[in-house]
Amino acid sequence: MIETIKPLEKAVLVGIIYPGQDEREVDDFLDELAFLTETAGAGPLKRFTQKLDTPNPRTFVGSGKIEEIALFVKDNNVDLAIFDDELSPSQLRNIEKELGCRILDRTNLILDIFAQRARTSHARTQVELAQYQYLLPRLTGLWTHLERQRGGIGLRGPGETEIETDRRIIRDRIALLKTQLKKIDTQMATQRKRRGKLVRVALVGYTNVGKSTIMNLLSKSEVFAENKLFATLDTTVRKVVIGNLPFLLSDTVGFIRKLPHDLVESFKSTLDEVRESDLLLHIVDISHSSFEEQIHVVNETLKELGSASKPVIVIFNKTDAFTYMAKDEYDLTPVMRENYSLPDLKKTWMGNNENQKSVFISAKTKENVEELRTLLYEEVKKIHVRRYPYNELLYETL
Repeated sequence: MIETIKPLEKAVLVGIIYPGQDEREVDDFLDELAFLTETAGAGPLKRFTQKLDTPNPRTFVGSGKIEEIALFVKDNNVDLAIFDDELSPSQLRNIEKELGCRILDRTNLILDIFAQRARTSHARTQVELAQYQYLLPRLTGLWTHLERQRGGIGLRGPGETEIETDRRIIRDRIALLKTQLKKIDTQMATQRKRRGKLVRVALVGYTNVGKSTIMNLLSKSEVFAENKLFATLDTTVRKVVIGNLPFLLSDTVGFIRKLPHDLVESFKSTLDEVRESDLLLHIVDISHSSFEEQIHVVNETLKELGSASKPVIVIFNKTDAFTYMAKDEYDLTPVMRENYSLPDLKKTWMGNNENQKSVFISAKTKENVEELRTLLYEEVKKIHVRRYPYNELLYETL
């Protein structure tokens, strides 16, 4: 029996350059959208951008740009167009008419990846709830085949009735999923209580920065790790011992720019591991050109979770992949961030911050992993001593 390999779907990517943004920043955003597209299983062919103050309320981009995209889609048999912002129901319908292919926005693409990656019943329930909440206001767009038949006897009423029936079914399904998640939340809260009073440490960070790899290094376990976005959806908790000091280490879902609000709500029980942790390990991909923007996204998400005030160790990972543009000594142009070497960066706030511990490592080559272990031990010890002051003498002997 000969296996047939399904060809990759062809996609175009569409983004807007807003006031105050430079093209390099937008390129970074579309690089991420391209990575999301590849993770979902499609191949990005071309990118389209347009400078606009606000998205066009009808077609997201202007009429000339949508015609340019439509021509490319037709000439290259493109399967789908993916937009780097969330589209309204009317925009989805209008753009689909103009382009004649499937339309996805950033939110729908992320939801699709989450659906592919969900391995446990818990994660699948969380993703399904977010998908239905996204789908509900967009149902009308699924009935465009009836619009072409309007005027036919008996077709106007049933179309509306069918949509309303589907809306009711989806609302009922959402209510059922919320009930199931409440039960799961209660079970997980009970599990967390049973773990006793061990110090809890949570790995947080942008997606694909190496959290699961660091989890494996510290806990000597085999947590699934892959060079794709959202490789980990389910929280994994391991007991780790450094010296004679035990603590619980949890690996959580990665954050991302414009993470859909419905997903944050659906993954509440998963993100409770972050809320209830004593110490956060914020992993940063130092080799990424937009790592500072990624730090900002993670910090904003932590604020949304009410966890921004927790003690943090910032782990600058992937030092093995770090590159920079060395300046010629006769080059008089201002020094930009991309001209900073790793030693230069270590002299900035990244390596010299009294209020925040940091360490530069490579989880891949294990460079400075022992320095990380030592720093982690010291920070966990501080929390442990505050919690169990009578054990303080124990640490003096370790």
